[in-house]
Amino acid sequence: MQRIGIIGGSGLYELDGVEVVGEITVETPYGTPSDVIVHVRMDGADVYFLPRHGRGHRYLPSEVPYRANIWALKSLGVTWVVSLSAVGSLVEEVAPGGNVVLVDQFIDRTSGRDKTFFGNGVVAHVTFGDPVCGVLHGYLKTACEQLDVTLHTSGTYVCIDGPAFSTRAESNWFRSMGATVVGMTNLPEARLAREAEMSYMTVALPTDYDCWREGHDDVSVEQIIGTLMANVGLGKSLIRAVVPIIAAHEGPAPFAGTLASALFTSRENITAERWAELAPLFGESA
Repeated sequence: MQRIGIIGGSGLYELDGVEVVGEITVETPYGTPSDVIVHVRMDGADVYFLPRHGRGHRYLPSEVPYRANIWALKSLGVTWVVSLSAVGSLVEEVAPGGNVVLVDQFIDRTSGRDKTFFGNGVVAHVTFGDPVCGVLHGYLKTACEQLDVTLHTSGTYVCIDGPAFSTRAESNWFRSMGATVVGMTNLPEARLAREAEMSYMTVALPTDYDCWREGHDDVSVEQIIGTLMANVGLGKSLIRAVVPIIAAHEGPAPFAGTLASALFTSRENITAERWAELAPLFGESA
């Protein structure tokens, strides 16, 4: 049975006719995850929902415990991660509300975040040229085509620290880079998911035009919340559509077993304590 993680806002698991198995509290070597993980069973898959900012939206983007979140999901056997993310649009054709961007590239403008599980006596270098899973991208494309959405099958996400929104100069700079959307949360999340051998995809749901677009009001919390409410319904519809597609996948997820080839440190040189922290990432028990 496939195990799928959904990272996004609160309440996405509240789907009609879905069996809620329970809530799971996970303690990790990297602290406590953003919240309890809600385990549901649907369409032949175990699905685990984790609100990225915690219930009630308690964590700033730079405060989100990204390592704890990914480690917790992997420790539960999750190998697929769908990340639903509110973003600002940097291009005219990606309109707020009703548009979906399947992000396939990232630009990292964050600082001070814990961006890797490695270090402290263990060296590994994962490939990240193509930072999302092509198979999961295809599954999400199929799911979106079943829905009444405007779909953009490619896009670059520039990740900033926040919590303030961009200046107008920054917004135009991001546009000159070729970025499609701007957000505050999907890095280091995507990088950590790769280190954990997970098939990861970002589904970007635009809420505004940031502040670059003349004649468009500067982004405000009120505007974002209004569009977010509409996007919650869209996110639920997308989950409903994609879970059975992923559930039908035969065999392991595409990145299973890939971490071993990225490990530079000899296993015999890794302490037992450090291996206990890392073993779940390799799909092994501590």
